[in-house]
Amino acid sequence: MRCFYNVMQAADLRDRRAVVIGLAREGEALTRFLISHGCQVVATDLRPSEAFGERLNTLVDAGVQLVLGGHPFSLLDKAEIVFVSPGVPFDAPLLNEARKRGLPLSTESRLFCELCTAPIVGITGSSGKTTTTALIGEMLRVDGHRTWVGGNIGRPLIEEVEQIRATDYVVMELSSFQLEYYHPSTNAHVYDVDPAWMSLLCGWSPHIGVILNVTPNHLDRHPSMEAYVHAKRAVVAYRKPESVAVLNYDNPITRMIGEELFGDVRWFSQRAQVASGACLTETEYGFEIVVQRNPSVHSYRVESYPVCRVSDIRLRGEHNVANVLAACAVADALGISVEAMRQVCTTFSGVSHRLEWVANIGGVQYYNDSIATTPERLMAALQSFREPIVLLAGGRDKHLPWSEAARLILERTRHVILFGEAAALIHEELLKAKATISPNFSGCWPVVHRAKSFDEVVELAASVARSGDVVLLSPGCASFDAFTDFAERGLRFRELVERLQRRTAQGDAPVESRSGTG
Repeated sequence: MRCFYNVMQAADLRDRRAVVIGLAREGEALTRFLISHGCQVVATDLRPSEAFGERLNTLVDAGVQLVLGGHPFSLLDKAEIVFVSPGVPFDAPLLNEARKRGLPLSTESRLFCELCTAPIVGITGSSGKTTTTALIGEMLRVDGHRTWVGGNIGRPLIEEVEQIRATDYVVMELSSFQLEYYHPSTNAHVYDVDPAWMSLLCGWSPHIGVILNVTPNHLDRHPSMEAYVHAKRAVVAYRKPESVAVLNYDNPITRMIGEELFGDVRWFSQRAQVASGACLTETEYGFEIVVQRNPSVHSYRVESYPVCRVSDIRLRGEHNVANVLAACAVADALGISVEAMRQVCTTFSGVSHRLEWVANIGGVQYYNDSIATTPERLMAALQSFREPIVLLAGGRDKHLPWSEAARLILERTRHVILFGEAAALIHEELLKAKATISPNFSGCWPVVHRAKSFDEVVELAASVARSGDVVLLSPGCASFDAFTDFAERGLRFRELVERLQRRTAQGDAPVESRSGTG
């Protein structure tokens, strides 16, 4: 569905009536923006007022009507549109009621895209989004461009939209929860919708749409794998003729999506030579990142531009080679110089909570990979180290397969410390994996420990780790059983490690392990 309505202006918000569901970071930022532009806003959250303290007082002072502790259907009685925060399930009763009434549904990030005048690069995928988004943003900055990075990473961009110029660039990380609302609205009664909102009902894709990979994820929220893939596809499905799609040639699902697209489609690959995009080439010095350009659609001639050796990349792990390739393919589509790509690839050391080094305590290295919320990302983290590993895993399960990850955990770790709601599930998967591995296995099985709470995990790890080990927080699960998000979990891990570091410096030994289960 193409959109033939005029681009929305912030001035169109005055005197409109909106409901915002969910008052986490994105919902709160959107509410502030809407009310500052004269919109009449009702904001609601399932959490009671005590959970917010004084945080929302400024919203009340600005005229926002708050409904906390529940989602009564009466909220929708005078609404023209409903804005949904990513944490709100698609089948929440209030959303189902909005659909029955034919109300349009949208999000903060979709509204931002409608109001933003600068070219937007949108990055999605089951993994690697945050790192790739940060890499592209840094390449643009190094190349001299005024750049804004946000979406599912950092601050909600709606707060910055009026400062962004048409000559700037925007790089957005987009989750499947956000992209669900980038498809055309199918429930809204179009003839009853205020014209101010009509452009938000159309399918929309960014100037450059990127899908890094698609593997099972968030199946606790999406009704099926097909629905999850459908959500991801929005980032490239509604491109304009001049837009670019960048996809992973090595992933079967993204290759299938790309082969069905028209226009400028570029690839990145660790296994194949691509005509347009970025890939690896082997030289006498090892593998090298190269940008490939096909000067003409009518030509078979491909021009190659070396970026850097794989060995010069600062980021750990083979999965990060794929992220660098994706960033280079996008950078080339944006016209960024190879020199800027090279500088970032050889100096960028990562983002917070993604294989982030925290401390060296007595020869034991502590790493924070709290952003690893799937078994697949846990596996990528394990494969990034050659040192013996004490793994910290657990949280809230996302209904994803654990069998392959369990086998790798048995092969690559000395100790496993489990925490949170999924501890029993992961332990059971480890036992199943043991039973399937050959009886002739000559290695040593890791010792499995159970922590009563997340606050115990670092002390338990310190009690079993020895010099030369890596203590790796790579949960493989969501954080919502104990934290608001992976960032809060990662920050708590850092605090616990820093506390241990101070105690160790004062000569206090860590507690003895009390919970080994073999």
